[in-house]
Amino acid sequence: MDVVVTGGSSPLGRVLVPSLQAAGHQVRQMSRRGAGPGGVRADLATGRDLAAAVRGAEVVVHAASDPRGNPWEVDVAGTRRLVQALDRDRLQHLVYVSIVGVDRVPWNYYRAKYAAEQVLLASGLPVSLVRVTQFHHFIDGMMATARRGPVLIVPMGWSAAPVDVAEAAGFLTEVAAWPAASDVVEFGGPEDLAAADIARAWAAAREPNTRVVATPLPGKLSAAFREGGVLPGPRAARGRRTYAEHLGVRH
Repeated sequence: MDVVVTGGSSPLGRVLVPSLQAAGHQVRQMSRRGAGPGGVRADLATGRDLAAAVRGAEVVVHAASDPRGNPWEVDVAGTRRLVQALDRDRLQHLVYVSIVGVDRVPWNYYRAKYAAEQVLLASGLPVSLVRVTQFHHFIDGMMATARRGPVLIVPMGWSAAPVDVAEAAGFLTEVAAWPAASDVVEFGGPEDLAAADIARAWAAAREPNTRVVATPLPGKLSAAFREGGVLPGPRAARGRRTYAEHLGVRH
């Protein structure tokens, strides 16, 4: 298949592109810079070069996102621009990379991702919405950011199901070859872990002199996390590589 990957230069995109290529697809790696072999330049925030970048695509894996900037411009308006740019007569499948919990967690970024899902469901295109849990490297970054000297403070009662980014890429490669689901498909890590346990494992492996402190966090956002808002449901597909294995912990 002729496949375009948006967000091709992201951590997910960098493993997703070779995964799709290994499955026999011709892959265009779309990003704002368009760098590297097979790279094509296009900007979802402005629509610049978008039509040329996706011309002739049979499958699009839409992984582009802007969590630190303006997700309403990139994730929502950019998805609308992408829908308008695609060749409906040629496109067979659009796979959208979303996040487990976008329909439950009241966070601006998650609301934008959920809105982008609705844009795609209303588009009339053959779509699958793949909600994925947090990648191992994202959890690492969160732990490093939360650490203050010898103390790592985490919210009490929060849980997550960290997932290996390469396994997520492999699952997305499989989904791309399926018929469009026109619905949500979930993919998560093999274990549901308490935030405090994640923090202790990270600290033991990366910063062994760090003390983990779990503290209550008020508000609707925290309540959603305590209620398992970012945990995959019972029908979700699961990866196999644990967070402890990612950290290099031996049992």
